[in-house]
Amino acid sequence: MLPQGASRAPLNLRGGRVASSSAANAFPVDVRDHRILPGLINAHEHLQVNAVPPLRRAEPFPNSYAWIDAFQQHFHDADVAAALRVPKSVRLRHGALKNLLAGTTCVVHHDPWHAALDEDDFPVALLRDHGWSYALDGPEFGPPVSASYHSTPADRPWMIHLAEGTDAVAAAELARLDALGCLGSNTVLIHGVGLDAADIERVIARGAAVVWCPGSNRALLGRTLDPRRLYAAGCLALGSDSRLSGRRDLLDELSDVAARGELSSTALLALVTTQAARIFRLGLRGGLAAGAPADLLIVRDREGLAADSLVGLTRSDIRAVVREGVPRIADPDFADWFAAAGVDTIAVQLDGRPKLIARSLAEPAVFALEPGLEVSFSHDESEIDLAMEARCH
Repeated sequence: MLPQGASRAPLNLRGGRVASSSAANAFPVDVRDHRILPGLINAHEHLQVNAVPPLRRAEPFPNSYAWIDAFQQHFHDADVAAALRVPKSVRLRHGALKNLLAGTTCVVHHDPWHAALDEDDFPVALLRDHGWSYALDGPEFGPPVSASYHSTPADRPWMIHLAEGTDAVAAAELARLDALGCLGSNTVLIHGVGLDAADIERVIARGAAVVWCPGSNRALLGRTLDPRRLYAAGCLALGSDSRLSGRRDLLDELSDVAARGELSSTALLALVTTQAARIFRLGLRGGLAAGAPADLLIVRDREGLAADSLVGLTRSDIRAVVREGVPRIADPDFADWFAAAGVDTIAVQLDGRPKLIARSLAEPAVFALEPGLEVSFSHDESEIDLAMEARCH
C-alpha cells in the first residue's frame, strides 16, 4: 500500500501521520512476520442503528421504499423501541466502535450530522465537507436532492441512495437523477442494484461512482449488482450499510464476497482503501505514503499477496488497530506499545479472545450494545466501572 508497492522497510509514525524518517526517540515495535495495512474505509454506514433489531421477512422487497414502509410498523416492536431509546450519541459511538474493532478507521456516515460526531475522541475518522441526500423519493430524511447537489462544490463528493431495488421504480432512478442535473463526477450512488449495463456505462462515462453493499442488498432485495465492470473502471467502493440490514462488519462483507468469487482479494482490498479514498476525495488516506494519516491495522502475514492476509479474517484475528499513530485495540503482547504511547488500557475479551483496548473507548453504555465484547474478569472490576463512569460524566 506504499506508492512503490509492498515494502519491508520500517514504517515510521510521527505526529499522527506516516513519516519519511524516524525520530531519535522513536519507540520500536517489532512486527516481523506481519503485514501492516492502511486502516479500512467503510464507504457507507448508518452508525446509529447498529444495535436496532433487523426486520425479518421471508420475501425480498422490490425496493428500499417498500422496506422503509414495512419498517415503520417495526418501530412499534418493544425491542426496537427500547433500542431507539438509547441516546443517539451513544448509538453513534457504538457504530463507530463496531467499525474500529474490525479494522475500519474511516467511515462515510450517511445521515444528518450530530454533535457527537465532532467529539475529539470519536473512535473513527469521518468523511466531512460533503453533500448528500437520502433518496429521490420516500420520507424526507435529508436535504432536497437538486438543491443539495448543486450547492455541493464540484471537488467534494455528493452521495444518494439510488436504484436500491429490483423493480421498475429502481430501474428508472438513474435517468431521473440525470434529468435533475445531479449525475456528475462527484456523484456517489449508494447500492445501484437496479442499474442495468447501459446505466453502469453512463455512470462510468460521467466519472461518478457506486458504493456496493452486497450483504444489505441480498438481505433486503434478494440480489445485488455485478461489481466487475464498475471495479475495473475504478468506480466502486464497498460499504456495510449497518447491522440493521447488512453483515456484522466490513470484514464479514469482504469474506462473503471472496467466498462467492465475485472479486479477487486484491480487488477487495482496493475497494476499502485506495479506491474508496479516491472516490470520496480523502487525500492520502487509504495508503501508507509519507504524510498519510497513521491509521492502520496489523495482521499476521499469511504469505501470498497483501490482501490474502486480510480477506477472510474476523475481527478477533487482527493483531492491532492504530488510529493517529497510537494503538487503540491490540493483542496483549503489544502492552509495551500502549504504555510508550501513554495510552491507558483495560483488558477485554473480543469474541472469546483476549485484547487490550484504550480506556477512552471503554464506555459501559457502548460496550453494552456490542455482542462479543466484554471486560475481562482479571481486572479489578470496581476500578474499571469507576473509570468508565467518570468518562461518561
